[in-house]
Amino acid sequence: MALLAFVFLLSFLPAESASSRYPPKSSLASPVFGPQQVYGLIDGSVTIKCFYPPSKVNRHDRKYWCRESRRSCVTIVSSNGYTARGFQDRASIADFPEQGIMLVNISQLALADRGTYQCGIGLNGRGLSYKVNLDVSEGPNVPEEAELLYVELQGSVTVLCDFGGQYASERKYLCKMEKSGCRNIVDSYRNIDSDFEGRVLLSNTNSAGAFSVMITRVGWEDAGLYLCGAGTYGEKGDTKELDLHVYEGSNVPQGKHTIFGVNGSSVTIECRYDPTKNYSLKYLCKWRTNGCVPIIEDNGFVHSLYEGRVAMFDSPRNSTFSVVLNQLSDSDKGYYWCMTSEERETKSAKELKIIQGEPGLKGEEEVQAEAGSRVDLTCSYPCKYYSYDKYWCKWSNGDCIPQSAADQSHLGLDVSCDTANKTLILSLNSVAVEDQGWYWCGVRRNGRYGEAMAVFLQVDGAPGDVAAPSDVAAPSDAAAPSDAGSSQGRARSGVEVPSADASGSSEQSSGSNTLALVLGPVGAMLLVLATAFAVFKYRQIKRSDLVSVGSYRTNISMSDFESVKEYGANDNVCMKQSQETQLGGDEFIATTASAASTAETKKAKRGSKEDADLVYSASLLTPGTTAQGPPGNSRAPAVSPPAWGGQV
Repeated sequence: MALLAFVFLLSFLPAESASSRYPPKSSLASPVFGPQQVYGLIDGSVTIKCFYPPSKVNRHDRKYWCRESRRSCVTIVSSNGYTARGFQDRASIADFPEQGIMLVNISQLALADRGTYQCGIGLNGRGLSYKVNLDVSEGPNVPEEAELLYVELQGSVTVLCDFGGQYASERKYLCKMEKSGCRNIVDSYRNIDSDFEGRVLLSNTNSAGAFSVMITRVGWEDAGLYLCGAGTYGEKGDTKELDLHVYEGSNVPQGKHTIFGVNGSSVTIECRYDPTKNYSLKYLCKWRTNGCVPIIEDNGFVHSLYEGRVAMFDSPRNSTFSVVLNQLSDSDKGYYWCMTSEERETKSAKELKIIQGEPGLKGEEEVQAEAGSRVDLTCSYPCKYYSYDKYWCKWSNGDCIPQSAADQSHLGLDVSCDTANKTLILSLNSVAVEDQGWYWCGVRRNGRYGEAMAVFLQVDGAPGDVAAPSDVAAPSDAAAPSDAGSSQGRARSGVEVPSADASGSSEQSSGSNTLALVLGPVGAMLLVLATAFAVFKYRQIKRSDLVSVGSYRTNISMSDFESVKEYGANDNVCMKQSQETQLGGDEFIATTASAASTAETKKAKRGSKEDADLVYSASLLTPGTTAQGPPGNSRAPAVSPPAWGGQV
């Protein structure tokens, strides 16, 4: 029953999902791949190219070419140096382990050479082989063989099709052979199959009538026979066969194919590469139906539309280069390709989707400052980034060297982190004209870059320039702290430069007189308030006793003990025996008490609760203890407090 239920659920899975997840039977049978049919002429020669996964074991294993018989496959030639009788001097095998290719060449063909052969690795009959049919004819012509494409799973492949100048104006296309015909994949009219959107690209070359087709993120379902052609399939033009085989390699997976970015925030596109190879170029481009437009390259190139918005960070330790794109908008959605100069390198494609939400990093998008002043660029971060490494950097031609709070190697720049307010601050002590530009605030973790925010710093004027009249604060605004900076977070130096002419001096003098008239009454009012506060504190201190609790000394107002009825009776009514608190041996000594009470208190230094209670009660009833208060508060209470039962 369980098996039937499982089969029933599988019936609801889409065919595309199943085909992309599981390899075809041919790939499971053997990872070795070669041509199905090879044609040759009598007395001519043929070369058979077979592919195998270039793993460490396969590179050093035996390669062979054998001929099938009823019982076994008899070796014709092998990489160990063996050559069968009858094929000496006319059969050879060459191995290219770095590329995973073996080439078998047979010359002086005869009709007796017709038959079924196998190219393989290891021992004969172990299954790591591929069947090849060899046909020998008298000619004069032989059919054109299909071009073999051996592609690693999730890898990329590029094919070149050239049909000559006579087809320069014809439609170019790539289609896949199926039972119903040849399904169009891509053509020069920008028609693209939905299954290949964002991962196939047709481009014209410099030669007339020639074009190239690149496919990325190759899956199991992409294996099969293709035709690249000029004209219309089945009607006119010319075609070329392409036999695509997919194998599962051992390189690192390319990560997620779909990434999401919040509108107004940033996104990180991680591209993997082989750090052992020497690349002349690494770059990211945005896929279009008519090409892939470069956005940023590691040689310093940045597309003009992405100035200040995109940066590349190379991490050879992680075998990745990361491209961070911030200030996202709906126009940024689409497909992006990670590219290198290596032809056999995997070209990965990522789909970017823009969603609505709140950016995690927040701050001013533009800050204006005067030359020579100090400016602070702030960046607030949420709690989820508390443990991340946070940094500021200055953007320049796609490069942004991070500087964290722990790194203070850059002169004139100070990065500090206010963990209480969750704010990262970049301070520029003396802003210069060359400091103008884009600054990035971002987070990273374990060498991988996360969210980032861009701020543009606009620097006005140069040091020593005369401030424009509009930049000088008006006298009426001098007392308003909220007007010290503009709505865009401008940083002001606070220093006014006097004008050289007499009219400027007159205006400054008038402003100073007005300022004095405003600040005079304010200062007098503050003086009155300060005097009243001093008198109040003096009276409060006079009515207080200096009390020592262990090693801690403080002033306690005796007005707290005025209502003996409340503190001696009412607060003890609801107390239970279980709430009794041990005093812990602390001594309570009233410094202004009489000599008798002082001596009694010192003699009571026994640490017991009962004696401490008696001292406390005596201090409340002794007139000398309450004599520190005003005359109106020195009388004894009208009702004697009840006996204290030792409970608090």
